[in-house]
Amino acid sequence: MREARIYMDWNATAPLLPAAREACLSALDLAGNPSSVHGEGRKIRALIENARRDVALLCGAPPANVTFTSGATEAANWVLTSDFRMGKTPLKIGRLYLSAIEHPAIREGGRFARSEISEIAVTPDGTVDLTALEAALAAHDRHTGLPMVAVMLANNETGIVQPIAEVSRLVKATGGILVVDAVQAAGRIPLSIEDLGADFLIVSSHKIGGPKGAGALIARGEILMPAALIRGGGQEKGHRSGTENPAAIAGFGVAARVAAEGPEMRMTTVAALRDDLEDAMITAAPDVIIHGKGGVRLANTTFFTLPGLKAETGQIAFDLEGVALSAGSACSSGKVGQSYVLSAMGHDPGQGALRISIGSSTTRAEIERCAEVFAKIAARRRLSGAAA
Repeated sequence: MREARIYMDWNATAPLLPAAREACLSALDLAGNPSSVHGEGRKIRALIENARRDVALLCGAPPANVTFTSGATEAANWVLTSDFRMGKTPLKIGRLYLSAIEHPAIREGGRFARSEISEIAVTPDGTVDLTALEAALAAHDRHTGLPMVAVMLANNETGIVQPIAEVSRLVKATGGILVVDAVQAAGRIPLSIEDLGADFLIVSSHKIGGPKGAGALIARGEILMPAALIRGGGQEKGHRSGTENPAAIAGFGVAARVAAEGPEMRMTTVAALRDDLEDAMITAAPDVIIHGKGGVRLANTTFFTLPGLKAETGQIAFDLEGVALSAGSACSSGKVGQSYVLSAMGHDPGQGALRISIGSSTTRAEIERCAEVFAKIAARRRLSGAAA
């Protein structure tokens, strides 16, 4: 009998929560446009506002500061712009500074021209180089406008958690704006936009067990906001026009509510499983390189290189054995290439690396099965090397 497949790619997409699925289906049964004033419209509007409160709770922000988007990529393209408003007064942003390990949605720079973007190096342990950031901000030409800094809270490949409070201190000392991609961190570590000192947070529904096609930009206040990316009927207070997607937003809200409930306790169990898997991997292949091990990482993530095994070969081998994992970020339409994150950390990216990411429904049996598959692939690699 063929063994059931094992899903270990939660950083790409978390499995849809049953409660989120039910919320989506219930919303689909509702008639009415959320902008309509009749009873049907008000009912679906209430559904959206309830979800807004749940997402706000997840991020430690007022509901009024949550704007729904079609996902994190849209939120990034909206907020990464030189065109801001302080109330009704235009506010010029002169340059975007982003870390060398940002997700491609951030690395592309949104609406900034390439000439207006500077990359900040990271240290070998995968955290943003604070000295380099401080120097870049000190050299910033304020005549061009204020600086904007974008640094993710947790890296999608390594799981390394970034020192956002220290980043915020440097940014605020220059009067700059701080944008934090919290997509991978949401539901895995506590989130508070105030405690982080961020001006904006970006979160995504499908990373926390909600449906694909929903995300949000969370602002620290209501006065400082980027110019609208999508203009039209004035929905979402004029920040994001277009009729909202009630089904996706309803599922997002449910997932956010679950994610906000005790992430530390939930991730303690996940971390124990992850650590047991890594111990088994080291036993099977002592030369395995686990990137970021020993640093502050998300509890669910293992990013590793098995010397002599290319990432794309390893991904196929695991898949054929019934284990779904990824070769880094799942953001490039299925392409497997060299990891710019490894390059930024000073590692040779030639072989690439594989990412195992698990979650709250991952079982010990699945961990043990994954360890067996790893050992089998590692042994096959040794035999292949000996034959060569």
